Amino acid sequence: MPIRFDAEIAIHRTGHYEMLFDGYLAKVELYKDLKERKIDLAEEKKQAEIIKTDLSRDTRLKEFKYLKMGHFKVNWESKGDLIKTKSVSFINSTSEYIVGVRFNKKTRRISMSGKSVKRDIKKQLDELGLGWTGQIRVFTDAKVISHNATGVKKNKRLGGRYMTYTWVVENIFAPTPSLIIQIL
Repeated sequence: MPIRFDAEIAIHRTGHYEMLFDGYLAKVELYKDLKERKIDLAEEKKQAEIIKTDLSRDTRLKEFKYLKMGHFKVNWESKGDLIKTKSVSFINSTSEYIVGVRFNKKTRRISMSGKSVKRDIKKQLDELGLGWTGQIRVFTDAKVISHNATGVKKNKRLGGRYMTYTWVVENIFAPTPSLIIQIL
């Protein structure tokens, strides 16, 4: 799960995208076992290495470093054409993604969403001492149909029709980010 993060996603009206994730992740089970002193230093190292091996299979992972207590520093980048690939997500696993972008061929819509976590699970994580904070910024020149961003403004750096949609995620109980874009 993310702990502290900064994510940027550019979605162009052509369907091309760039996606960056820079931040810290925690492996909940490893953190919990360490906090409850159920595993020793050797087992911690072994589990951290397993996680590193698993995530390093993704060539888009630019930095991965184990810190301590089940926490990792991660930098990940991806770019491509959503019309061809249909979807991209960080972390690239159907059950473990944090933020994803998908193209629906029938509706010609692109959706961006964060992983939804049930409130009772969020409460359990919060009680365990885990939570998340960060920002997600989406830059787009396409027509936005709906969003729940905490801020929207013209993007002076990219110019033209580009707008920046920002989600400031203050805590684990913040609404799940979502955005829907219509492309031609």
